[in-house]
Amino acid sequence: MDEPAGFVLQCRTMPAALPSTAAAAALAATDAADAAPAFSPLYQQIKGLITRELQAGVWKPGESIPSELDLAARFKVSQGTVRKAIDELAADNLLVRRQGKGTFVATHAEQQIQYRFLRLMPDAGSDRGMARRLLDCRRTRAPADVARMLDCKSGDAVVQLRRLLLAPSDGPQGGAVRRPSPEGSPPPWGGPAADGKPVVLDEIWLPGALFKGLTAERLADYKGPMYGMFEAEFGVRMIRAEEKIRALAADAASAPLLAVAPGFPLLSVERLSFTYGDKPVELRRGLYNTEQHFYRNELN
Repeated sequence: MDEPAGFVLQCRTMPAALPSTAAAAALAATDAADAAPAFSPLYQQIKGLITRELQAGVWKPGESIPSELDLAARFKVSQGTVRKAIDELAADNLLVRRQGKGTFVATHAEQQIQYRFLRLMPDAGSDRGMARRLLDCRRTRAPADVARMLDCKSGDAVVQLRRLLLAPSDGPQGGAVRRPSPEGSPPPWGGPAADGKPVVLDEIWLPGALFKGLTAERLADYKGPMYGMFEAEFGVRMIRAEEKIRALAADAASAPLLAVAPGFPLLSVERLSFTYGDKPVELRRGLYNTEQHFYRNELN
């Protein structure tokens, strides 16, 4: 559908790009596209080595990595150099330090990681999370615009999801995924929803080759965050994202799903998420009702 012209703000959530490792002989055969600049600090080279082992799955999400002392001996550098590399990886949310326990591979199940990818906060009260209502999940062919964003060919297999995120009502809600309505019909929003007020309408596109076997049933049965499922069951970890944000008006298709009138002001957020190697693995187009919520971003 055509969007009305609006103000556009591009927001990027970007941990450092995967650094090169020119000083490491073991990586001398790396593709030319990953070639190193003429010089990079030693800790950046160690950071690159650790990152590549994360990418290769040497240490799984949630597992501990070797101690700084062990890594220093392995890479033949000082412990301080390893510590600085790990500090940067922790700042990039790839590793998590736990006092008295060691350093662990970060997972999307951790709250601070989830926050990086969903920043809609309530105006009042604490953030209690949102329930999810799955509207549709299907395998289809990539339209030209989606293929361009996901760096694949037009017509390639993709998975298309549509879902609602609902702000919690006064009653209990556990954040479970609701199964699609019969024949994919939208839920009736004639009054307050049993599981909350619809706040976000998401359309999500995923490369079919990476998400074989993803079904509505699997999404409905998984109790954690969606990115946690992608990580745990499909081995796809979101590392960074680029966003385009603009204001637009609800149209005849989105208005009833978000329980607003056509023409109601919404925030449009288009996000392209990347995994290791800067490979795009998710295109998400969301419509946000910010009547009682705001979009929060922290700039460092």
